[in-house]
Amino acid sequence: MVVTGDSKMLQEYTAVIKQDEGAWIGWIEEVPGVNCQETTREALLASLRITLTEALEFNRAEARDAAGKGYEELLIAV
Repeated sequence: MVVTGDSKMLQEYTAVIKQDEGAWIGWIEEVPGVNCQETTREALLASLRITLTEALEFNRAEARDAAGKGYEELLIAV
């Protein structure tokens, strides 16, 4: 976890990337299904960030919908 100057806490994830036959491909280790392919390394990293953000928001919404009413949210550290 990273604390920034504006006190926002950012979660860190691990990108596994490689160049393969002219394309850059990558995955986020901790979140199944988050993978991208781009023509440049920089574009790949940007796509992974966007895709990871969208996946996390989708997963949060799905968990809250599944819980219904009266749920509690807790932070869990591992």
